[in-house]
Amino acid sequence: MARRTFLRGRLGEAPQPMRPPWARVEAEFAARCTRCGECVDACPTGLLNGPRGIFPQPDFAAGHCDFCGRCVDACQPAALSRDIVPPWNLSAAIAPTCLANQGVVCRSCGESCDAGAIRFALRVGGVGQPELDAAACSGCGECLPVCPTTAITIGRLAAQENPQ
Repeated sequence: MARRTFLRGRLGEAPQPMRPPWARVEAEFAARCTRCGECVDACPTGLLNGPRGIFPQPDFAAGHCDFCGRCVDACQPAALSRDIVPPWNLSAAIAPTCLANQGVVCRSCGESCDAGAIRFALRVGGVGQPELDAAACSGCGECLPVCPTTAITIGRLAAQENPQ
């Protein structure tokens, strides 16, 4: 390990970039993806980003994933495959800056979550607190744009078989 790496606290490997849903494991995805941009063009919600010539990545600020599979259909080199189940191992996380955690009534994220992964636990004499069911969360990102404090992030689940 380089001294500079150690002194900067970068002890582990660099995190793998997020990939589109149904992406193969990183090495195989990188080998197969031609960076043609067809999956980006096929995405109806605008989630996939990246100009031609770079690997496509999800951009949850631009859109969400409705798991329509058009990106897979458009991927001719088969860097994306419907055989990958689940499509990715991403989930939402709710930060302490959430309005409900601050005592302000807000249920925007829960109302936008079609999977019902975000619920609010009622409290006697207080504001309902957000509870995220990571097993029910698909990581689609629909909850992000409705959060007025940007307290929600999308990231990888801890233990994964498919690192996407």
